[in-house]
Amino acid sequence: MAEAATSAGLDELIDPAAPRRLLADGFLFTEGPAWSGTEHHLVFSDIPADSRWRWSAAGGAEEIARPTFKGNGMAYERDGSLLVCESVTSCLVRLRPQGEREIVAFHFGGKYLNSPNDIAVRSDGSIYFTDPSVGRWNNYIGCKRDVDLEFRPVFRVPPGGGALELVVAEDESDQPNGLCFSPDERVLYVNDTPRHHIKAFDVAPDGSLSRPRVFFEGLRPGEGEKGLPDGMKCDELGNVWCSGPRGVWVITPDARLPGIVEVPEPVGNLAWGGEEHRTLFLTSSTSLYAVETHVAGERLPGS
Repeated sequence: MAEAATSAGLDELIDPAAPRRLLADGFLFTEGPAWSGTEHHLVFSDIPADSRWRWSAAGGAEEIARPTFKGNGMAYERDGSLLVCESVTSCLVRLRPQGEREIVAFHFGGKYLNSPNDIAVRSDGSIYFTDPSVGRWNNYIGCKRDVDLEFRPVFRVPPGGGALELVVAEDESDQPNGLCFSPDERVLYVNDTPRHHIKAFDVAPDGSLSRPRVFFEGLRPGEGEKGLPDGMKCDELGNVWCSGPRGVWVITPDARLPGIVEVPEPVGNLAWGGEEHRTLFLTSSTSLYAVETHVAGERLPGS
């Protein structure tokens, strides 16, 4: 059963007794789930295994790519192309439905990126992604090497491509990780793993960000607890669902915590999918889980 720390607010979003389905296990560290609305399947990464997997109700879990250059976060675009953050190459790439691989971004200011980690696509086709240095720390989730950039940024790719835009100050984050838009796309949330908090930024019509502020803090594990702020998504009501200690923290738009959906393994990331977009997929270390929610996930381009 799916365990949850309950409150009246959380009960409205998810049944604490909803069955948690184990869809697949035996992985090393799963990440980057993305739901395809056209193909009706989920893709996800097993980073240390250097592989990409697909899960569908009909076919179960199937390995579809190896090697993947330690692919991490992923997102679909409206035309069915898959965007992948690659740790080994320090590139953001696009995989076209026909199989072509395109490099979307790999440098800024004449220096190679750190290790693109997670990604969010806006409805206008612009792409936002975090670029922490964690993919350069070791050979388990990346490739051990020195960094070129002196900071860990958040970048934007304009609609249709073009030069990368630095959308936050260089010193804004320590290690930016998960990110997601509010349903109206007026706010971008970005979490910072070592600082154990989530920041919010106002999004202007031209895609620029302003008014950075700490939206929620305290995502710090207690004694004996596992899990850190990592993957993050919004539901259709604007609640932020963020991986953290004990499972997934559910945070309201006014920064209240109705409760935590507890998961037996640390959750790396999450994504909604399914026919009504009410199936929450959880990439949880060695396993892939799914749990049904009362609320639908925010509709993302390509989902």
